[in-house]
Amino acid sequence: MPRPIHFEIHVANAERAAAFYRNVFGWTINKWEGPWEYYLIQTGEGPGIDGALVGRRGEEPVEGQPVNAWVLTMDVPSCDYAVAEITKQGGTIALPKMAIPGIGWLAYGKDTEGNIFGVMQNDPTAK
Repeated sequence: MPRPIHFEIHVANAERAAAFYRNVFGWTINKWEGPWEYYLIQTGEGPGIDGALVGRRGEEPVEGQPVNAWVLTMDVPSCDYAVAEITKQGGTIALPKMAIPGIGWLAYGKDTEGNIFGVMQNDPTAK
């Protein structure tokens, strides 16, 4: 059964956001050495999941909106199957399947209520 494995907080300024979350929650946040700007978050020891700060794509959120959310990513055995199932069940694809080099395959879906979530297939050979 797929379980949450990762979350992403979309930000306009990663350094500012990193300072905020370090100070508020004591998280360890370090820049990833991959091909784009991405900051890995370690939320602590024991049960729970870790995440990342990633540059926001598109427009800035509008003040007063009821929710500006984080993206939660689910561990799936097959990204292709998950993408097909998302659309079969009435959802849409917000970000097509892409390789995260050395990590795996990632896509973002949008559920029937407009909520965005990620699906990730582990594959260290992804390029």
